[in-house]
Amino acid sequence: MSILKQMGEYLYLKKKDPNRPTTQWTKYMHGINRISILLFLLAMIILVVKLIVKKG
Repeated sequence: MSILKQMGEYLYLKKKDPNRPTTQWTKYMHGINRISILLFLLAMIILVVKLIVKKG
């Protein structure tokens, strides 16, 4: 599975594969991955805003 497809599923942009086996532990892992991706994107947005404000 490609990385972009997986990230799309984490961020609810793509539909999940119904044939993929799921367990409780994989649900936890995907939840933690989702949180880390969202925090990373938030940090990148904050950095971009700081750079724009500093230059302006």
